[in-house]
Amino acid sequence: MLGLGGGVVVVPTMELFGNQFLSSPHTLQQIIAASQLGVLSVAVASSAGYLAKGGFVRFQTAYALAPLTVFGGIIGSLLLLVLEPKLIATVFAVLLCYTAFELIRGLNKADTERPKASKLAKPALVFGGIMSGLLGIGGGTIQVPVLNLLVGLPFRAAVATSTFMMGFTAIANASIQIASGKLEPSLAGAIALGILIGARISSGFATRVPVRTLKLMFSALVLYSAFDLVRKYWL
Repeated sequence: MLGLGGGVVVVPTMELFGNQFLSSPHTLQQIIAASQLGVLSVAVASSAGYLAKGGFVRFQTAYALAPLTVFGGIIGSLLLLVLEPKLIATVFAVLLCYTAFELIRGLNKADTERPKASKLAKPALVFGGIMSGLLGIGGGTIQVPVLNLLVGLPFRAAVATSTFMMGFTAIANASIQIASGKLEPSLAGAIALGILIGARISSGFATRVPVRTLKLMFSALVLYSAFDLVRKYWL
């Protein structure tokens, strides 16, 4: 519904509570690797919902910008293999707080399409791809604000287009995690199934919920996730 990819909820939730219910403990890197299949599930299920509604996914924009997020995703997936979990969690928390700040600051701006994209849009999408591969979040926490604030898409179109683009990035990221041996099939399958069901249901709601409400929900969710990660690793 918010174009996040599901990982923004799955990764911190599984890291904080998942090992209490699983038969064997999992590292943050394994959870992030499994989340990539969940992101792919979101892209497939939600995109189908948006296509059924019609007009929300901007395919020309998606095909032009997706290679940037894929390139960034490959870099992020490789970084995941060598960086410490505490550093990853800290980067994640800072990123989430900044995303929420930008969306809240733009709550009262008119949600209309702007003809000219900012020069910062392309490097920002590469950065979003890096965060996708590094954190297993699908990149939506970066892509949605970039598509809305820098590319100039209306918020609903930004959510739908981001969701469609995440599929390309998730395939590249998941391939690297499979090759590295970090991806555990049973965990990935369980995460993907749950996210798939939720994504298919929520894509219908996203077309009816007011834009201001969507932005507030997006901001509240990412701030809560950031707080949980800071509490886990620093408090």
